Amino acid sequence: MGKQSIGWITFQKKWLLMLLVIFSISTAIVFVIRAAFDSCNRHYEDTGGQIHVASQIGSIANPLDFMKSKIVLLVSHELSLSGGPLLLMELAFLLRSVGAQVVWITIQRTIEIDEVVYSLEHKMLDRGVQVFPARSQEALDTALKADLVVLNTAVSGKWLDAVMKEDVPRVLPKVLWWIHEMRGHYFKMEYVKHLPLVAGAMIDSHTTTEYWKNRTRERLGIKMPETYVVHLGNSKELMEVAEDSVAKRILREHVRESLGVRNEDLLFAIINSVSRGKGQDLFLRSFYESLQLIQEKKVHVPSLHAVIVGSDMNAQTKFERELRNFIIEKKIQDRVHFVNKTLNVAPYLAAVDVLVQNSQARGECFGRITIEAMAFQLPILGTAAGGTVEIVVNGSTGLLHPAGKEGVTPLAKNIVKFATHVEIRLTMGKRGYERVKEMFMEHHMALRIASVLKKVLQKEKSRSRS
Repeated sequence: MGKQSIGWITFQKKWLLMLLVIFSISTAIVFVIRAAFDSCNRHYEDTGGQIHVASQIGSIANPLDFMKSKIVLLVSHELSLSGGPLLLMELAFLLRSVGAQVVWITIQRTIEIDEVVYSLEHKMLDRGVQVFPARSQEALDTALKADLVVLNTAVSGKWLDAVMKEDVPRVLPKVLWWIHEMRGHYFKMEYVKHLPLVAGAMIDSHTTTEYWKNRTRERLGIKMPETYVVHLGNSKELMEVAEDSVAKRILREHVRESLGVRNEDLLFAIINSVSRGKGQDLFLRSFYESLQLIQEKKVHVPSLHAVIVGSDMNAQTKFERELRNFIIEKKIQDRVHFVNKTLNVAPYLAAVDVLVQNSQARGECFGRITIEAMAFQLPILGTAAGGTVEIVVNGSTGLLHPAGKEGVTPLAKNIVKFATHVEIRLTMGKRGYERVKEMFMEHHMALRIASVLKKVLQKEKSRSRS
């Protein structure tokens, strides 16, 4: 019996290692569509500025079957492991899975050989996606004969004039513009002057949609086309790990051991690229303040720890040095842990107890890490800004606090609340998981994308007849 137990443990470890390798690859390349949409509150804005409710889509085996044999050109501003290009690759693979002819072009290319670009391009080629140079005759010919052209991010708009030139009017009626940006410097006429004339725009959250509507009208004097809100979501791969108790337990033990954190300790995580806009500095101030509050009130709670996932050990920025100096100054080095940036977030989601989404200013356009954490039954402490307010139900799946310095103390108090009320923390985590299953799954996105593409194709078909 003892030998059988040891053999089973060895098998489990080997299985977990294979799982992590597969999951790392799938996260980096993202083979399957990882998005979902709000099935209860779906709107689009037409060129007249009115808001309409999108029709409900019935459940079918593959809602994108109608794209079989369609020619689709995908235009990406860059090819990297950042969110925008990976989302577009997900769409490419989804369309290829139903037999669409998919062509990819990348606007910004470096002369030097880039291992990431090389790997991603060959991954697309292996999946049957054709890759052409952005300024090639093949790209121009494909754009003219394509059934659908998807421009990914606002920056991709400059490709139209640079390559299509006098043929721009022929292409605009079949363009779907997928926008992920929420920063003011993207609102340049050179990028988005053709936006009112395309068949439609697709944006990751209602908040970002309203922001684009207002900024384009007030700053540029142009109107948005029909605009579809498409929330991002979780892949099947991530959900499989999130719902596997054995995998989560082993991942939790391994990560916590590597950090020097005990199983009974309470671990708060912020998982984002380290930058001022992501709010790691304000989070650390809140974390330190929460420790002070616990000490003042003499509350008996588990030892609190914070982990910042998204550091760059090789090239620490001035901002990151500020973070490290702060924890030294406050003498909390044993409580705060830095982890290098990674695309494989599952081990850390399995290891922590609470996710902090502390993005500042207008917040996240959506914030995929938030729904990934909810899939792991983690409660969320987030800023009441951007897409976070469309994901987190305040008081039910997490607690929201103001962005900026005024949010430091409320966040500190919320940290203490989660530390002192275990049942509230666990209940909110379970409700978050239920919300993910209800609204932020892969199949929701497939249905929503199908609805959007049908409308765009129908618009082009109607225009051709007239």
